[in-house]
Amino acid sequence: MRVDDGSPVHRMLGGLGRFCARRPRTVLAAWLLLAVALVGAAAVLGRPVDNDVALPGSDAQQARDLLDRTGSGGGTGGQLVLRVDDGRLDDPARRDALARVIHEVADVRHVTGVDGLSAAAGTLSPDGRTGWLTVRLDVSPRQVDRALARAITDAAAPAGAAGIEVTPGGVLASAAERGGSRDSELVGLAVAALVLLLAFGGLVAAAVPLVTALFTLACAVSAVGLAGHLVAVPSVAGTLATMVGLGVGIDYALFLVTRHRRLLAEGVPPAEAVARSVAGSGSAVVFAGGTVVVALGGLAVAGVPILGTLGWTTGLVVVVAVAGAVTLLPALLALLGHRIDRLRIRRRRPAPPPPTGARTGGDPGGGPVAGTDSRTGGDPGGGPVAGAGRTTGWARQADRVTRRPWRWALLALLLLGVLAAPALDLRLGQVDAGDEPVGTAGRTSYDRLAAGFGPGVNGPLTVVAELTPPAGSGADPRVTGLTARVAGTAGVARVSPVRLADDGRTVALTAYPRTAPSDPATAALVRTLRTADVPGAAVHVGGATATRVDLADRVGARMPWVIAVVVGLSTVLLYAAFRAPVVAVKAAVMNLVSIGAAYGVLTAVFAWGWGVGLTGLSGPVPVESYLPMMLFALLFGLSMDYEVFLLTAVQESWRATGDNRVAVRAGLAGTGRVITSAALIMVTVFAGFVLQDDPVIKMFGLGMAVAVAVDATVVRGLLVPATMALLGRANWWRPGRRSRVGERLAGPSS
Repeated sequence: MRVDDGSPVHRMLGGLGRFCARRPRTVLAAWLLLAVALVGAAAVLGRPVDNDVALPGSDAQQARDLLDRTGSGGGTGGQLVLRVDDGRLDDPARRDALARVIHEVADVRHVTGVDGLSAAAGTLSPDGRTGWLTVRLDVSPRQVDRALARAITDAAAPAGAAGIEVTPGGVLASAAERGGSRDSELVGLAVAALVLLLAFGGLVAAAVPLVTALFTLACAVSAVGLAGHLVAVPSVAGTLATMVGLGVGIDYALFLVTRHRRLLAEGVPPAEAVARSVAGSGSAVVFAGGTVVVALGGLAVAGVPILGTLGWTTGLVVVVAVAGAVTLLPALLALLGHRIDRLRIRRRRPAPPPPTGARTGGDPGGGPVAGTDSRTGGDPGGGPVAGAGRTTGWARQADRVTRRPWRWALLALLLLGVLAAPALDLRLGQVDAGDEPVGTAGRTSYDRLAAGFGPGVNGPLTVVAELTPPAGSGADPRVTGLTARVAGTAGVARVSPVRLADDGRTVALTAYPRTAPSDPATAALVRTLRTADVPGAAVHVGGATATRVDLADRVGARMPWVIAVVVGLSTVLLYAAFRAPVVAVKAAVMNLVSIGAAYGVLTAVFAWGWGVGLTGLSGPVPVESYLPMMLFALLFGLSMDYEVFLLTAVQESWRATGDNRVAVRAGLAGTGRVITSAALIMVTVFAGFVLQDDPVIKMFGLGMAVAVAVDATVVRGLLVPATMALLGRANWWRPGRRSRVGERLAGPSS
């Protein structure tokens, strides 16, 4: 699987680069047709989402399946939450206004009926100031879009004249705010453009990675949106795809443009420079993207459908980004030729001479992934890689770390330990609408219902019992016994009237907890109700809250398996690339360290509330149960990108000199600046998503930004070179035989 100079992958990508350079207009036309087809189809057909969580094999799923088999599961239903500041909702004048509202809403397309206020049904608060209308729909949750939610809300306008405040709730609230502010993307793009401009020193060179990333992102996100017509795709999938697609798309293009401009400065013709860039840096991009996809594929072990969906949707974006980097980008570079350096904002630096002992061929070879070039170490065009011909900050840092590796290793471990320590208190939970920023429709409806009915009204539990033999009526002792048992359970505020299926085999009721859905006491109540002993009845507890309790339990149980699979597969890939088991194992461990730091920061900010107000939230929130597992797969793959680029440069120098410390210094000096630039882009893109309203997206954004920042600085800048300096020749040990470099060279052992 090696992709060094002369390997099949290297030759294949070189041929692909030459094809794109010879027929750039054909390649661009193909991408343009693909983009028009995908983006156009998504615009016409829409991009439906479905936040319903299914969990096969769980107790909550059994309850759901029982209701579905009896036809008691119900269809899609949204809420219109009503509130008045004085008087009651059922006052005579307001009753007339609400009757008109029910009539108008019922006439909206896809609305099959509206259930009015009723104290007996529990939809009118005891003080009469708060209540809700249930809007029944003939479409699935994924088909409830922003237009439908707005139409239903507009139809409730007559309530305003009577002094009634109307707020969409449930699925209507989620749809009403879908596709809102794009501030997060704009912030990330603006900072990325600035970093690219400073790195390349020219407007044209800086624009090329942005154009490539945006073009491929539009295709990938549209494809993910269209997939929502076929399978259940949660709303977070599109946002996560955008976040990752922007980050990796710009980074992958950055590496290729850097190599291409360096070759042009060395006098290589544009077409040949394109081919060599795709063969060299393109190999690194393919390998890096592959590691991300492999890591995301490890989520299949979790047995959680939502994680599997997030895994393949995000993996699809990465695949498209890689495809764009090795086809679309080369076509653009071929068309631009030497014009890539137009509109410069600073003078070019002359190309630095190669360092002593380095090879001087036209294209780097010998490394497993020729994504960085330690021969020259610099970008003569003013690009992000520091030149080896002059002393840079990264070169000085590399010298300091390799001269006193123990000191720097201990310092790095201390910093990482401080960041990761809060993760020891990480508790998986579930975020609800009450955790959203103040002012959103979901938060407003949640707060109003909680104030009128108690916090448990936002997280009802569906208690379902399968009766053997069937019950003849609701007076059956098993039915009344179930009602009494549930109503008498500590933590239950009230229960709804019991519902008995026509065949008498299934009975269901709704229990409203005294605590909020995200409160650990609610999870404890779910487990307590499942132990209810009702002779002749098998009791199950379902509903959205119970499903997320089961989700947290399954994620906690499967997390070790996912970690083992992802780490194992990634280690095998690294060994296949570098043929050095010590390097492969060490790289996997280093990735775990940076992920631990991200977990610690997430716990401190969101669970403990340290600085949580800066994220736009009003207080501490639980860490969503599936987020740590998804973050692990994502971050492990993304961290491997920088590990590959650094190790490639180190191994190239090691093969040229046989001196481990010289190799580590050359590798860090030659890649430090380009990795820092790439990481800064990715950090700002991820951090920009903290501006989103969804608390889960905020967690993803902050966690990924912290992990990448820590990985590119403390881990790659301190811990990796320090440990490699300490390990010496052991880094390149191969089982069963001596290193060929060691046999050929008699360099110092350190």
